[in-house]
Amino acid sequence: MHEERRWFVGIDWASQEHVVTLCDAQGKKIGEREFAHGGTGLTDMIAWLLKASGGGAGEMHVAIETPHGPIVEALLERGFNVYSINPKQLDRFRDRFTVSGAKDDSLDAYVLADSLRTDMHLFRTLMVSEPLIVELREWSRIDEELKVERVRLANRLRDQLWRYYPQMLELADDLSADWVLDLWEAAPTPEKTARMREATVARILKSHRIRRFDATHVISELRKPALSVAQGTTEAATAHIRLVVAQLRLLNRQLADAGLQLDRLCKKLAEPVTGGDGENVSGQRQEHRDVTILDSLPGVGRTVLVTMLAEAPDALQRRDYHALRNLCGSAPVTRRSGKSCLVMRRRACNRRLRNAAFYWAQTATQCDPTSRAKYAALRARGHGHARALRSVVDRLLYVACAMLENRTLFDPSLAEKKAAAA
Repeated sequence: MHEERRWFVGIDWASQEHVVTLCDAQGKKIGEREFAHGGTGLTDMIAWLLKASGGGAGEMHVAIETPHGPIVEALLERGFNVYSINPKQLDRFRDRFTVSGAKDDSLDAYVLADSLRTDMHLFRTLMVSEPLIVELREWSRIDEELKVERVRLANRLRDQLWRYYPQMLELADDLSADWVLDLWEAAPTPEKTARMREATVARILKSHRIRRFDATHVISELRKPALSVAQGTTEAATAHIRLVVAQLRLLNRQLADAGLQLDRLCKKLAEPVTGGDGENVSGQRQEHRDVTILDSLPGVGRTVLVTMLAEAPDALQRRDYHALRNLCGSAPVTRRSGKSCLVMRRRACNRRLRNAAFYWAQTATQCDPTSRAKYAALRARGHGHARALRSVVDRLLYVACAMLENRTLFDPSLAEKKAAAA
């Protein structure tokens, strides 16, 4: 029988130079070279692999530790089969080749290539993401980084106000809001608050549509007895706050723009695919309509939706429930040996998906009766808050995969119908 021609490549990537090892189907090393990181180096690497093997890109199987980056993208664009492996798994594979603990770039590249040859099923196949998914992923991460930066600046603002002006801390929990920044600029010190008119405060509240309290309440809070501070403290704190306010205003504008971009991309992904005559084409690129299905689930907002689409596009496209629960951290880890059995929380997961799943379950318990009942039952059995939420999101992921498989939207009355039938 004719044996399929295949070659296996291991790439030990680095910031400046990448070590590449090429092996045949029997594990014999054909060659090894180093290539500089850059357009020329990656082009030379691909050309060398094709020339040294004498095969096509589809017959080449490449193992690498990272699932993203310019090396992965260049190989996928040229038609190579690229697989990713966790560095911890690579460390275990290395022990098969040397028990002394020796490690170098050349050895790692060969271990990657040969391990892919013998244990391909343990590697994760990588695919080229849709251009809209790539853009959505970047905007989603930008949005998260901006929110983290805004919290950091808001904490700096809180610390400075606590030094000399704690009255303003009683008015709002979110000090990064634009109306709080406008109010501070109108009355940056207790002395200026004493001279501020009520009409000025009313104008600020009206422009930002703040209806929780009126101008009289704000004035009364700000004119409470002020702290007695050392000379120069007020001037130093206001100078610091002035810089923080300028950064917060910029961040608020950037966050608003990021939200618009995320909405725009989600709207594009939700558009139905049409054929040449303008009619809908069934069965083609169904992931573009997954946005509408996922958005119909209880507790799913914009942040949860874009995080799911951006961080787990392959698992969603395969409707792989087990991969999703592993990525979201809702699948527990069992350690069994002899008479002992320990079930632990999964920590090897996607951090962004884990956080999104946590807030998804938390919101679902508030707006979905079935999720709320499941959460209450788990708590009654003695489960902790976080563990109960992981079980709730585990069920929601199963429901999501079933909906994606059947191409149906979430029906809140379906659970009631099943319960009545039972």
